[in-house]
Amino acid sequence: LAMFAVGVVLLIKGGDWFVDSAVGIAKRFHVPEIIIGATVVSIGTTLPEVMVSVTAAVNNNSAVAYGNAIGSIICNTALIAALTIAIRPAPADRKAIVTPVVFFFVSAAIYMIAAYIFGRFDRWLGIVMLLVFGAYMAMTIYKGFKNPVEGHEEDDQEAKSGSLLKDLIVLIISAALIAIGADMLEGSSVSLATMAGIPTEVVGVTVVALCTSLPELVTAVTALAKGHGALSLGNIIGANIFNLVLVSGAAVTISPFAIPEGSKLLGYNTSQLIEIPLMVGVMALMTLPAVFKGKLHRWQGVTLLGIYAAFVVLQVLIALKIV
Repeated sequence: LAMFAVGVVLLIKGGDWFVDSAVGIAKRFHVPEIIIGATVVSIGTTLPEVMVSVTAAVNNNSAVAYGNAIGSIICNTALIAALTIAIRPAPADRKAIVTPVVFFFVSAAIYMIAAYIFGRFDRWLGIVMLLVFGAYMAMTIYKGFKNPVEGHEEDDQEAKSGSLLKDLIVLIISAALIAIGADMLEGSSVSLATMAGIPTEVVGVTVVALCTSLPELVTAVTALAKGHGALSLGNIIGANIFNLVLVSGAAVTISPFAIPEGSKLLGYNTSQLIEIPLMVGVMALMTLPAVFKGKLHRWQGVTLLGIYAAFVVLQVLIALKIV
């Protein structure tokens, strides 16, 4: 209980500092918030997944990264982004959002080719994923500085009065707090659930999945509360890209693996039958209206929340072998 409480405090405070420092950097260089969200903030909030996956790979258990990446993307999109959209739908910067969205679906295509055609993730594919990650970062940063946003006079004065070094230090410290808080909260949640007699399988598809995405949730809610909706959206899209090409790419490069058999539904691998198509589907539902219409709608958030609820229920039923 003490670890759970401390983890919550670290996540909340870390998320608060992380958003403030990221926005400060964005104002200083007149970089669109969605660019900062899709790069710097996304790296910080994806740290728990990176650490879990790399550790698993070192221990020759890279298959953990397979489910970790897919589950985190579904949770990030259909729960976290859905909540922010349902609470406060906002206009989306179409020019800024196109590059992250295109990179996500290119990354998803690579992932699907490996899953459905090759049936395994080889080291060369991991290297390709890491190259895609590098290309995404380079292009996003280039576009951000090439097309800076016009700052208001008060924003310029606020940025100049602050310290870039201070913002960077706070960004690093807060990212560490978020990662530590997520790790503490995940461990304590699993322990409490086990002591309560909840099956481990159910804990894995509910509590653990949510805990590893808590940094994104805290950052999204904090950004929304501070009126930085674009930062929140950019963070979710960027984190989803990182889950595919950075988290998975690092794990595959260290220790290649075949598609794990895992649970089955109607005789088919559930990851190939349900989770991968759902991963692509929820991202399409969230991003395509923003790309073509330049706006997010409340119905998107409500629909995504309904999809996530159905997904969790199905996973629980599969884990309990009811279906």
